[in-house]
Amino acid sequence: MNRRNALQQIGALALLASPSGFAFGQQKENFTVLKPALPTDVVGKIEVLEFFHYGCSHCQAFEPLVAKWSSRLPSDVAFVRVPVVWGEQLKNLARLHYALLIMKRLDLHEKVFVAVQEEREPLDKVDAVREWVKANGLDVSAFMGVYNSPALGPKVQRAIHLVSLYKIDSVPKLAVGGRFMTSAEMAGNDHEAALKIVDLLIERVRKGG
Repeated sequence: MNRRNALQQIGALALLASPSGFAFGQQKENFTVLKPALPTDVVGKIEVLEFFHYGCSHCQAFEPLVAKWSSRLPSDVAFVRVPVVWGEQLKNLARLHYALLIMKRLDLHEKVFVAVQEEREPLDKVDAVREWVKANGLDVSAFMGVYNSPALGPKVQRAIHLVSLYKIDSVPKLAVGGRFMTSAEMAGNDHEAALKIVDLLIERVRKGG
């Protein structure tokens, strides 16, 4: 989903955002070579970033495949989800994602997609988050303490920085080792093919190619 379409859908979900963006790098058929290569956060491992947002139907369709694929990654690969922030409401959804991460409850990641897109839950609102957390059997006080914690600020700001650094104008997208980027769209609108490309790019980074 490109940024323009994403913002239209977000509007339908009452999630506001401001469009603008551009691409960069050199196209190599079904992936982009990032020039110059970008620094990664994970030391000693090949970092794979997945840029997504909970209002994106393509991201929701991609998630089961990504979850299965990422569970089998070798120990020298670090998979990191990055929620895109294209406005204040997506910033709040990013806070929800990072709260789930800190609470070790990313088993609910797919449920957030369902809540936002199918059940039309306004999870960009604190009260709606509180009710959703309660409905999913979590300790509301503990979760909201994390959700509202200033400690989440740097994580959200880092996500904003990465979206800007990689010039993300559509989702889902995958970046490998700070050197390559691909997506289902670049792979012929095929999510499984995109993950196969990521595997090849991981091997390329591993070999220093």
